[in-house]
Amino acid sequence: MPPARSRRPETPAGPSLSPSRAADFKTCPLLFRFRTVDKLPETPSADQVRGTLVHAVLERLFDLPAADRTPEAASALVAPEWDKLVAQEPELASLFATEPPGRGRPAPSGSAGPAATSPAVTASASRAAASAPAASAGAASAGAASAGAASAPPAPRPDGTGSGTGAAGGDPGPTAAPVRDPAAVEAEIDATGQAALIDIPGGSAEAARIAAFLAGARDLLAGYFAVEDPRRLQPAERETLISTMIGDELLLRGYIDRLDVSPAGDLRVVDYKTGGAPREAFEGRALFQLKFYALVLWRARGTVPRALRLLYLKDAEALDYSPDAGELERFERTLIALSQAIERAKRSQDFRPKPSRLCGWCSHQSLCPEFGGTPPPYPVAAPPADVTGDQEPDRVGTLLRDDPLG
Repeated sequence: MPPARSRRPETPAGPSLSPSRAADFKTCPLLFRFRTVDKLPETPSADQVRGTLVHAVLERLFDLPAADRTPEAASALVAPEWDKLVAQEPELASLFATEPPGRGRPAPSGSAGPAATSPAVTASASRAAASAPAASAGAASAGAASAGAASAPPAPRPDGTGSGTGAAGGDPGPTAAPVRDPAAVEAEIDATGQAALIDIPGGSAEAARIAAFLAGARDLLAGYFAVEDPRRLQPAERETLISTMIGDELLLRGYIDRLDVSPAGDLRVVDYKTGGAPREAFEGRALFQLKFYALVLWRARGTVPRALRLLYLKDAEALDYSPDAGELERFERTLIALSQAIERAKRSQDFRPKPSRLCGWCSHQSLCPEFGGTPPPYPVAAPPADVTGDQEPDRVGTLLRDDPLG
């Protein structure tokens, strides 16, 4: 017998989880604390904002009559949707006022080789013309960071390959240069079009970066049309909040990019991926996210989704996965245990860092003990941490797409 439809409270009375916050705790409990307890601000990267823009365009594309959902129509939506995002969050325009990290900093002798040949720095075939400059810039950034780290305390390397010299730089603390994963540097260069701006005069650089940013969004949309024909689709739901209660205590909820329903009633959950995160790290978090959605849909609507689909727009690839009820029951137990671990950590105020390659994507390195930093004092009377992350669905800050840490 399928599970009964669960009630959906307006406000969680007890613990709640979204896929992003659950994945944060799995990735690094200290990151979870920074985001949900301390509520530290994070400046979005151009790569993340580009993902948000592309998601907005794809949502609007399905507002058009089926016959009009063409690549040209999607491309025409890019500029208006960007204007809407900037109107909501004016500070986004400042992302293009200066060059992103990794440009104009020479690499020390002998430091560029490993970073330049890392698979994470390899650009996709669709960006072959820009891949060489971008990879070099990523290597330079990695080399510059390692050169300044000689006198810092020992710390694990972001890629998890063992101990190295301190990642925070010569003077650990907020002023030290962060360690960036070369893939993160390359993704930011790609999103801002830096590889194409070598000969642009300084006074014209900001406008040129924005133009390149919008062109990059259009390139990602071309990747979408390479794997799907939206003229043949009629999504049942888009950017929909779904939620359910597990037992009488744990609320699960999150936003799905798209839900397709076949004439026979089969469900397919579709998630668009546009970011430049390392595929092996990205894919695990993405499948966790989709299983989360599948569980919520099953418990809330009584139907196990027939398929979970990841669309990688940069690579023009689709990955399909079919869950079953037994797998989702096990996943449900995992989420319950994860929620209990989060509640224990909050009671003990013990959120420990968990070094991994994804440290190179984190914006809180200056406060992390693994990089020579010190977390802020634990809030004395912190309000209950809302770990759903979905309270302001119209704000860019809560809808950053393809953040490998979010």
